Amino acid sequence: MPFHYSNCVPKSDSNATEDILKAAANPNVISFAGGLPAPELFPVAAVKKATDKVFDQYGQQVLQYAGTLGYPKLRKQIAQIMQDRQVDASTDNIAIATGSQQAIDLVAKMLINPGDVVLVEDPTYLAALDVFRSYGADLVGVAMDDDGMQMDDLEQKLAAHPDAKFIYTVPNFQNPTGRTMTVARRERMTKIADAAGVPIVEDDPYGAIRYAGEMLPPIKHYDHTGNVVSISSFSKMLAPGLRIGWLTAEPAFLKKYTLLKQNADLHTDNLTQYIISQFLMDEDLPAHIKKITDVYEHRAKLMLAEIDREFPDDVYHSQPEGGMFIWVEVPGNIYSDELAKRCLEANVAVVPGSAFYSGKAQPGTFRLNFSNMNDDQIKVGIKRIAQVLNDLGAK
Repeated sequence: MPFHYSNCVPKSDSNATEDILKAAANPNVISFAGGLPAPELFPVAAVKKATDKVFDQYGQQVLQYAGTLGYPKLRKQIAQIMQDRQVDASTDNIAIATGSQQAIDLVAKMLINPGDVVLVEDPTYLAALDVFRSYGADLVGVAMDDDGMQMDDLEQKLAAHPDAKFIYTVPNFQNPTGRTMTVARRERMTKIADAAGVPIVEDDPYGAIRYAGEMLPPIKHYDHTGNVVSISSFSKMLAPGLRIGWLTAEPAFLKKYTLLKQNADLHTDNLTQYIISQFLMDEDLPAHIKKITDVYEHRAKLMLAEIDREFPDDVYHSQPEGGMFIWVEVPGNIYSDELAKRCLEANVAVVPGSAFYSGKAQPGTFRLNFSNMNDDQIKVGIKRIAQVLNDLGAK
């Protein structure tokens, strides 16, 4: 019997995210595709210790239903994390989500009606694009350069679409480009959005993983009207399998969020919230983050050096100061999907740039992840990509 699917279900069965994960799981493939943290850096012993403590102290409590906004102690700890990031936040401004991906989904569900315009960086995070499309959004791309979203183009797009529902941005070590928005642009963005009466949804899963330059305040820091909803996560700081993210927003916004989250899952896993809270009490989170950033800095520098050595001279790449990604642009009209296919045939996986654009994709673009491969894999993988580029005629 055929099912008559809703408009939220994509018409095509193609799944770029699933294809990325499958490629990463193939032992014969050197994968620069998935945005996977290095598993050897997961704090397994510390999480186990925290888990044992939680069961000893709160065994029955953590296995029971809980409040939708999240474990109050963890929300207080997260508020402190946000304060350390120069955001004026209290427990009342924090809501827990099942990973930042759920936060993106629920915020989109709260704000988007079919046909609404959403302004996004071009390119941007592919799973956010999928979410916005699933709710019927009309996506409008805003140009980027090495300093992040271009504010002049944002003003033009807002003038053309004054009823836009929100602006979506990944300001720190952006996925997919690795670029970071400057302080001047962050501040200007809030002023532009306030003047237009359009909210900003700030997605910041990578901001803590900085290994060059200076820490920059989140866009939420410049928010004086409650117009910015900031989303973050423990996935890159601790481990993605824990699936704990959060929103920082005004209490009135979080009341509406609570209603939709109750419909989705009642509440985020209670046990995991307690475990992370215990971890934060017992362990030195900044020291753990430094351990991660030291490894990622080494791998990023190695990959960039290998790209400069092996790739054709006119191939552009971004220069990330943190996070997990490098963006590559090959001149000419090389089709990104064909380029990625050729790479996979050479047993190296990249993500074609076409997956990250709201509309027409720039040809010859692809994303590289450096966090999940060792030195030898990085060297061999970049050589394989270089050979593909040479075979395709890049200069």
